[in-house]
Amino acid sequence: MGYVIQKGRYMYLLLNILTLNLLGVSLAFADTVKIDFTADDSYSLEVAKINVGDTIEWIPKNKGHNVEFLAGPNMKALPKKSDLDVRHSITFYLPGIYLYQCTPHGNMGMLGIIIVDNNFDNMDSVENVELSRVAKSVLQRLIRKAMKKK
Repeated sequence: MGYVIQKGRYMYLLLNILTLNLLGVSLAFADTVKIDFTADDSYSLEVAKINVGDTIEWIPKNKGHNVEFLAGPNMKALPKKSDLDVRHSITFYLPGIYLYQCTPHGNMGMLGIIIVDNNFDNMDSVENVELSRVAKSVLQRLIRKAMKKK
């Protein structure tokens, strides 16, 4: 009897999934993108494109690095700066562009950009962040790279 009930539940679930797919409703699952701190004082992925609800996880493969956000769609609610040499993850719920740096190496250009839901509405806030000349040059390269992927 228990087998018949379980089999019925699975069939019911399968039927619901098929019905949703036929109606054009897709079941999306959030992704996790992993970014390493590299020995070259850079992030292994400098421009990440993700969807709302996805997570970025930074992994300390090299010592002396962290993640500090400089700009985002809501400047008052930027994620907190991570500690040095620790695994750090953030799930993004607000579309837009996020600019981050490694605090000790930001002036040398250790920057990254995250684009959530392909939304570039807050590009001005990213471009207007005060950076060193080297970091500003790196930022311009990252923006060009991000716009190519648009």
